[in-house]
Amino acid sequence: MPYGDAMATRTRSEERRAEIVRATLEVIAERGYRGASLAAVAERVGLTQQGLLHHFPTKEALLVAVLKERDQWDALPDTTWRADLLVSLVEYNAMRPAIIQTFAALLGESVTEGHPAREFFTRRYTAVRASMASVLRAEYGERLPSGLTPERAAPLLVAVMDGLQYQWLLDPESVDMPAAFRDFLTLLGED
Repeated sequence: MPYGDAMATRTRSEERRAEIVRATLEVIAERGYRGASLAAVAERVGLTQQGLLHHFPTKEALLVAVLKERDQWDALPDTTWRADLLVSLVEYNAMRPAIIQTFAALLGESVTEGHPAREFFTRRYTAVRASMASVLRAEYGERLPSGLTPERAAPLLVAVMDGLQYQWLLDPESVDMPAAFRDFLTLLGED
């Protein structure tokens, strides 16, 4: 196969995989992870289930691709404290409840032994805590105004972000997620 043909085939395959991931996000948002079947995803993208398995050999492989895609949207810089970016991320999340609901449902289910996303979330949270510790260190040095080290404060920062998402999903009329997160930043010492 000539080089150009191979590149075109690879590009079409990558585009098809991206389409499948988007469709999977929609199906999970509608039905939850357990209710999202490969058949439903295949139907949504106009494939047979066997055709879908050509691109993603298992439901678990598809799930991990969905989670990685979601993380690409929400990537934050590691090196410089940018509270405005964190606030912007929380505000952005408040505009996309279906995606946040999918993430929250998968996260909740992943705490069970043997869940296909457990390893992904374990690695993700290790990396997120390290990243948050780095941004806290860049802003405050080795001690925050409270006396906590960045490593001790980082899990609290992550817990507030995720916990606010759960509260907001359950009662969006009562929980102003962006305002509550700005209040938390004030507790950390941000202006």
